[in-house]
Amino acid sequence: MGTIRLREDQPLDLSLSLSCGQAFRWEQREGWWEGVVGESLWRVRQEGRRVIYSGTTAPAVRHYLALDENLPVILASIDRDPVVYRSIEACRGLRILRQDPWEILISFICATNTNIPRIRKMIASLARTFGKRIPGSDEAVYTFPVPEALLVSCGDHLAACRLGYRDRSVAGTAGMVEEDPGILNRIAGFPSNDARAALLSFPGVGPKAADCILLFGFHRLESFPVDVWIRRIMHDHYMPPPPGAKGSSEKEDRRIREFGQEHFGAYAGYAQEYLFCARELLNGVKVRSPGPSSSGTPPARR
Repeated sequence: MGTIRLREDQPLDLSLSLSCGQAFRWEQREGWWEGVVGESLWRVRQEGRRVIYSGTTAPAVRHYLALDENLPVILASIDRDPVVYRSIEACRGLRILRQDPWEILISFICATNTNIPRIRKMIASLARTFGKRIPGSDEAVYTFPVPEALLVSCGDHLAACRLGYRDRSVAGTAGMVEEDPGILNRIAGFPSNDARAALLSFPGVGPKAADCILLFGFHRLESFPVDVWIRRIMHDHYMPPPPGAKGSSEKEDRRIREFGQEHFGAYAGYAQEYLFCARELLNGVKVRSPGPSSSGTPPARR
């Protein structure tokens, strides 16, 4: 059992960080968060300014939770209007995790057109079917499967994971990574636009998934994924949909993504995650198309 003492000026909300739709293998049990990271079962909990952990090391926890990032500076950078201001106040301490690109790639292929509980079930089924059991835990816990396991063992076993139409994309992506093991490392070194284009070449990866993979798997903090919730928030509070528009479209989502990146800047991904986190609290705040220079200090909403 180890302990990390958080700096007074560096907030962390562990529960929000682990449960806000960026990671799918964490469960809360008896006051602890339990999750598989790499080949280890981690147990983590927060007590005020202390993070207590087992199954891993302090440097690994600091890296995974991005405790080396200056969160107040990041939040000050994105605090540009009353809507995101309210989101920051509601969710302060939420940090974007540093996760394994391969696991995030497959996770967000599975995440298309479904909800978080369903994604969790699919990821758990893949791990249980194709991963390796981690010794030393009371319950059966498994690593995330390597590409070779998904490629060789697909067929009926993959169908049994109940991924639906996604199983072909998972198998196809596993085949691409198995054939070219260095591909994700190379993508990590690409400029963001090139990395995004490369991710779109994987089966089942569309624009929203590519942006999520960039943000949560490659820690590209300028990425601004657009899902149904973000689209609704942006339409309600920032930029109304074009006249006559019905539903979503790739063109409209691109318009929202580009606005989000321009408005929030280098840490647009943090703005996206805070807006998503506070999505149920934003109904009472309205602001239309604030410019990039808008102040983040709302005069009458504190």
